[in-house]
Amino acid sequence: MARFVLSLHTPPSDHDTTQRIIKFAHACLAQGHTIDALFLYQNGIYHASENFELASDELQIPTLWQQLADKNINLMLCITAAEKRALNCKHTGVFSVAGLAEFAMLTSDADKWIQFK
Repeated sequence: MARFVLSLHTPPSDHDTTQRIIKFAHACLAQGHTIDALFLYQNGIYHASENFELASDELQIPTLWQQLADKNINLMLCITAAEKRALNCKHTGVFSVAGLAEFAMLTSDADKWIQFK
């Protein structure tokens, strides 16, 4: 089976891309593949923010991330992108903070790196 690294580059307001990466991750796991990491980059880092409110009839993005975290997927966010966008890196929910070097090492070890933009 294949080992994947996924990266998300779009903000939470882009529901289509968010749903695509979530569905892709679940499909990979269902087929027996491994996801070594899911990395938030560029405006994707806002998924780790605890400062946005969602109405009950909107896509409950934090719940989707929690479901992937419960499946032991390493959820990471780029510290440089987060600092540039003033994200509080002490409160990132299920996401851990990492650098691009760590991300690069993960992608070099994986069979496939797939970007969601």
